[in-house]
Amino acid sequence: MENANAEYGGGGRATSAAVALEAVVDPVVAVTSGTITYANGAARDAFGLDDDAGTGAGEWEAATVFASWPRLEDEIHETTAGTVRHVTLETAGDSGDEIAGDRYNARIHRSTDSATITFDRATEENDETPSPADSDRAVKDRAINEAPVGITISDPDREDNPLVYVNDAYQEITGYDYDDVVGRNCRFLQGEDSSEDAIAEMAAAIDEDRPVTVELKNYRKDGTEFWNEVTIAPVRNEAGTVTNYVGFQNNITARKEAELALETRTEELEYLLERIEGLIQDVTDVVAGATDRSGLETDVCERIVAEAGYDGAWIGERNPATGTIDVRSSAGDCGDTTDGVATDGDHPAATALAETAAATGTLEGTAHASFPLSYNGIEYGVLTVRTDRDRSIDDRETVILSALARAVASGINARETSRVLETDAVVAVELTLADTAVAPVALSTAADCRLEYRRSIHRTDDETMSLFTVTGPDATAEALETAAADAGLDCRIVVERESECLIELAGGDNLVGWLSERGVRTDAIESEDGRASLTLEIPRSANVRSIVEAIEDRYEGTDVVSFQQRDRDPETRQEFAARLERDLTDRQFAALQRAYLSGYFEWPRPTTGEELAQTMGVSRPTFHEHLRTAEAKLCRALFDEGTLSG
Repeated sequence: MENANAEYGGGGRATSAAVALEAVVDPVVAVTSGTITYANGAARDAFGLDDDAGTGAGEWEAATVFASWPRLEDEIHETTAGTVRHVTLETAGDSGDEIAGDRYNARIHRSTDSATITFDRATEENDETPSPADSDRAVKDRAINEAPVGITISDPDREDNPLVYVNDAYQEITGYDYDDVVGRNCRFLQGEDSSEDAIAEMAAAIDEDRPVTVELKNYRKDGTEFWNEVTIAPVRNEAGTVTNYVGFQNNITARKEAELALETRTEELEYLLERIEGLIQDVTDVVAGATDRSGLETDVCERIVAEAGYDGAWIGERNPATGTIDVRSSAGDCGDTTDGVATDGDHPAATALAETAAATGTLEGTAHASFPLSYNGIEYGVLTVRTDRDRSIDDRETVILSALARAVASGINARETSRVLETDAVVAVELTLADTAVAPVALSTAADCRLEYRRSIHRTDDETMSLFTVTGPDATAEALETAAADAGLDCRIVVERESECLIELAGGDNLVGWLSERGVRTDAIESEDGRASLTLEIPRSANVRSIVEAIEDRYEGTDVVSFQQRDRDPETRQEFAARLERDLTDRQFAALQRAYLSGYFEWPRPTTGEELAQTMGVSRPTFHEHLRTAEAKLCRALFDEGTLSG
């Protein structure tokens, strides 16, 4: 298709825009009183108009160019300003039959003193092949109309610099038809949220005759918003005078919305990190410096409430007797928690304990978030924070507060563990288990023997070993080592006597270490025929129920035999040993223990210092040095710091 525009009247304006129109690929003519007063290069080629000067200025009778000129002239006069009329007409041409008979579909758009007519040539299938100029012009025409960006041309010589051309992409982007926009200034796309700065920048660039690119929010014909990247550039004639402005519109809504969303998330994250960073640091200091659990919990709640954004914080603990979560410590406004929170309710604290994961919800018009206080599978309660807003706590804040809850749980565990050696009020728990993941159970299953736990020690490579006295038919070095190898265990014979061995046993599940990390002291282990009996001491203030449940979940075949509350004597042998153990190095303790348990202090000695040194992986002089130092510390502990009772 080939297009042509004819402007009716307004010849002066047409002349002023002549240079710009020469660059337009559509044929354009200006007609005044039946005379064509201007024709651009495309029009001169299309209609066979001679112009030796090549300026487009001249006088050609419209009737000689358009065979249907009388009808066209009538249609122009009958077209009401601001409306569109469609007609079909033919060119006559005075230069040959090749022009005569061409048919055009004309679209007339008339303003008060002029009319714009767009011609679409209807080419028959048997038309001759178009000339190279016609083909080139058609390619350019399609390129502009089919370009993926909106293209506009405006005329600054007219009042308010109106648009005189828009391509198809512009119409798609904005929703406005060609007839809706031609003759209007492009500001009709602007609206309430269009950037005043961007608008001012475009106006300044036009005033200064320079190109500019801005991004601003525009509005389609249906009122919907879109982000528009607008580039405006002046078009100059040979004298350097600006005759037109060409504009390029690119719909960047997807990219802009992604950028704005990223900026919003970044700002929120920076604010969150700045606000939470100090909180985490302070809570970490509280956890490290607390001397008891109650003080730790109180200080944590008070520090959280001191942070902007949180109105209240409390730490609660499950009460099996009442079916509630009772508040242990609190600060600020914690809502209605006086009588506790039902464990089977929909409060986030109940959900967090039930699912062992963070839970959020809105209560009393404000957001709440609860986090289980769990360490190594032991439940120490739940931390709940109440915000000063109804907006839910997002995933990033939840992650940070979850880390804070883990730090608190770790601190509580450390306080509870330290109380094992200090508290007099304990709960003695007796239970049995048959899980072969536990080393003494596995060995008593593989060999006909009975194992009695003596103590756990650390090798020089920090590996935990447990000492057991072994009796029974298979209590020989050869039988025990064979059975341990078959069970995948590491068994070292410390000393072998008639029908009895002292062994170091490792491998499988580290039962004693796992219990110690949870504040539980292993008082005794006796294993025979693939089943072990354990006696454990748990501080009375600890969550005994949670610890026992964790043991049952971890080890198959666990049965609880009894619970018994009891008070320790002022200082038991175990407490004395613990006090001494804190004063001994690992090697000093290992040397002293091996010497005693192997009968080194008996006479005659069943083992030598050389043999004991080999079990420790050290030389005999080094072993004796560790042993003498340990003996000296034992004597000081006995004679300088008190005597053993019982």
